[in-house]
Amino acid sequence: MKRIQFPVFTKSERVESEAEVAYSTVKKKKVWLHLLLFGLTILSTYIVGLGDGPVGALWYSLGIMTILLTHEMGHYFMAKKHGISATLPYFIPFPLSIFGTMGAIIKMERHVPNRRVLFDVGVAGPLAGTVIIIPAIFIGIKLSRVVELASLGEGSITLGDSLLFSFLARLSIGPLPSGQDIVLHPLAFAGWVGLLVTAINLLPIGQLDGGHIVYALFLKRSRIISTLFHWIFLFICLFYFFGWFLLVLLLAIIRKHPPTLNDALPLDRKRKIIGILTLILFFLAFTPVPFDLGGGLLSLFSELPGS
Repeated sequence: MKRIQFPVFTKSERVESEAEVAYSTVKKKKVWLHLLLFGLTILSTYIVGLGDGPVGALWYSLGIMTILLTHEMGHYFMAKKHGISATLPYFIPFPLSIFGTMGAIIKMERHVPNRRVLFDVGVAGPLAGTVIIIPAIFIGIKLSRVVELASLGEGSITLGDSLLFSFLARLSIGPLPSGQDIVLHPLAFAGWVGLLVTAINLLPIGQLDGGHIVYALFLKRSRIISTLFHWIFLFICLFYFFGWFLLVLLLAIIRKHPPTLNDALPLDRKRKIIGILTLILFFLAFTPVPFDLGGGLLSLFSELPGS
């Protein structure tokens, strides 16, 4: 698939100290700030999409903003359902990246009461976002162009396909003949980005959504899973895709998951099933090498002068 970008991700942040609670309570009242950041992020995603023209930029901006907003509001409404005070999303405009945004952040003002609440809040965002991502990819692929590989210029970059994206593309337009590929419509690209964001958030590490889910499912054993996936991610970064480098550093910082107020309360059967299905979604959505940047960190260092 032809189109480029660099990973962005969304995340939920838990505010735990009394000083932070007071601070975030004040920030929550400033609805204008949320609206301003939301508007600026719409503008920044529109600007970076102008390479496909004004209409294409509108497709991309509305697509990616709808996906991110749905993801964050899934967390927000689930937190409210369980009586946890939460801020509206703080969107992060970033016109210097080709994505146009660095995602969004929600702050929740209390310790999580138990593992069931932690699970519900953690799983709500990815599942809500996926409801938008799937039709965005399916319809976007329908609107995309199938071209001969020979007609593509040297500036084209091939995007990696997750299992879910490949399935939806095949379902939308069928198998491609040999020697052909798809130039993604901006809506399809927004869906591709949204799927990558969802997969990153579902990494079973630390305080990412996937980390919340794994902690709720496996409690202390989740630390073993988190450590294993962190090393796997580091391996991919070293040998296959150096673009994960900053994320690997971030995950090393947030790898430890804080306990809930009542870890003794187990998940019920329904939540366990949803949790396993959500982890399967991670494997279907994740793309180890989203696009070709020339290999891993080791290959990058080997190309430096004097190496």
